[in-house]
Amino acid sequence: MEIHGFCDERFAPVQDAFEANFTERNDVGASFAATLDGEYVVDLWAGHADAARTRPWTEDTIVNVYSTTKTMTFITALLLADQGRLDLNAPVTEYWPEYGQNGKEKTLVRHFLSHSAGVPGFVPKISSAELYDWDACTANLAAQEPWWEPGSQSGYHAVTQGYLIGELVRRITGRSFGTFFREAVAEPLGADFHVGVDPSDFSRVAEMIPSAASGEIAPPTMDPNSIPGRVFASAGLENTVNTPGWRQAEIPAVNGHGNARSVVRAQTALANGGSAFGVTLLSEAGCRRMLEEQIDGTDAVLMMPIRFGMGYAFPNALMPMSPSQSGMFWGGAGGSTIVVDQEHRACLSYVMNQMAPAIVGDSRGGSLGKAFYDALLTK
Repeated sequence: MEIHGFCDERFAPVQDAFEANFTERNDVGASFAATLDGEYVVDLWAGHADAARTRPWTEDTIVNVYSTTKTMTFITALLLADQGRLDLNAPVTEYWPEYGQNGKEKTLVRHFLSHSAGVPGFVPKISSAELYDWDACTANLAAQEPWWEPGSQSGYHAVTQGYLIGELVRRITGRSFGTFFREAVAEPLGADFHVGVDPSDFSRVAEMIPSAASGEIAPPTMDPNSIPGRVFASAGLENTVNTPGWRQAEIPAVNGHGNARSVVRAQTALANGGSAFGVTLLSEAGCRRMLEEQIDGTDAVLMMPIRFGMGYAFPNALMPMSPSQSGMFWGGAGGSTIVVDQEHRACLSYVMNQMAPAIVGDSRGGSLGKAFYDALLTK
């Protein structure tokens, strides 16, 4: 296996773990990157961009990262809050009046970030074509009754979270989420990350490869009447990911395209007091807001204990993404991950095209994170 890129000698075990993902964990194409004190210490890529292994994964290959995309909505919301344009403690109706109906009148902006708004799926269900229609999706969410009292518990808003946060961004800025994110975050930082891919970039998009265990995002044995079953059945996600329609649409919870380098580049400022790569994006106080605990308990959709900050999750025993209690993280269906660690001023991400049967990251990203932290904390 030929590994491309660079790895600081201090983090040599990370490159070994990256190679092991190909030789022992069935990776096809992947990338891993990490920054420390705002500088890259690891930037690796290898493998192939397609299942047939005819296209190499190159330095500028990008791929769908599923729910790792959500962290781009988090940093955008934190940016608007830092600018005084979005009050995270305000009622949603201050920005989106139509949302205040059928029991959602007291929903707060921060409930959107903590998956506690009570609208984790679409009612009625929507098709894949409707998923690409922003106005149809936001109207569906605005008209719903909440599935539980907003703010009382978390339940993973797998697809809907991006529309909820994204509509606030649209109402405040007058621009679509993908456009505002590009102009306010990606372009200033030089991050090659896209929510809505231009067709001119299709040639460098890697093919997502379904897990041999399951070709769906949701486990096939899920009870269709349960909250998790209803959530994952409510949006037409089947056979969409590698299509032009999916790539071009703006679905800010699940269809961002990038690589590990670009994910890290977009998020590193949060780990470094608001500044990275010569750009000051947020204030130090604005960065600390990600650590404000919102809810802690068994998530009604993922059915595991999760403690959410402002968007990002805290590490726990089931998902020990960082030894630091401020090592905030999230991950995507199939295996991608991102960690933003303010204590150690570190940011790291794993992105791949071979999906595993997991909803929030898997052992490949976990092994890379462990190798990174073992090297970082070795005296």
